[in-house]
Amino acid sequence: MGEKPVNHVALAVCMIDISSDIRRKSLNETGLRPISNGVLEILRVIESHPGVTVAEVAARLGRQLSNVSVQLRELVAAGLVTRVKDAADKRYVSLHPTDESKRIKSLLEGAWADALTKASERLSPEEREQIAASLPALERLASILAEPERMPERVPERAPDQPQPQAPEQH
Repeated sequence: MGEKPVNHVALAVCMIDISSDIRRKSLNETGLRPISNGVLEILRVIESHPGVTVAEVAARLGRQLSNVSVQLRELVAAGLVTRVKDAADKRYVSLHPTDESKRIKSLLEGAWADALTKASERLSPEEREQIAASLPALERLASILAEPERMPERVPERAPDQPQPQAPEQH
């Protein structure tokens, strides 16, 4: 008996729809102000990889460094992310979630689980078992998809008041 092929289009559409509906249905439950998907993705990367750099976040999300930097400034201003300069080389900055960020993550994940629990109650016991059985494979798939396409070399962040580095003269 051969392996049953996966309809990847249907799977992708279903996952996007579930994600969007969970976010929409759970938002009112938390009492939090809405967080855009882009900002939430950045927070989730930082929470999953404390100490990550801005360039690494951008690479993991496949986004422009400048766009991620703008959103990070908002997260820092909102008290959700801290920037820590490397003790050995002050040009390097690592990103860390704050306690408030962790509190929000917990609230959101609880609300997402509640939305899924309510919807799952309308499924048959067999359907719930199928979902439970597929969870390890879905977690592995999520892990693979979360891998960055390529990790950038560690490039120091330049403070706004620092001059641009000059290329060495060629003779």
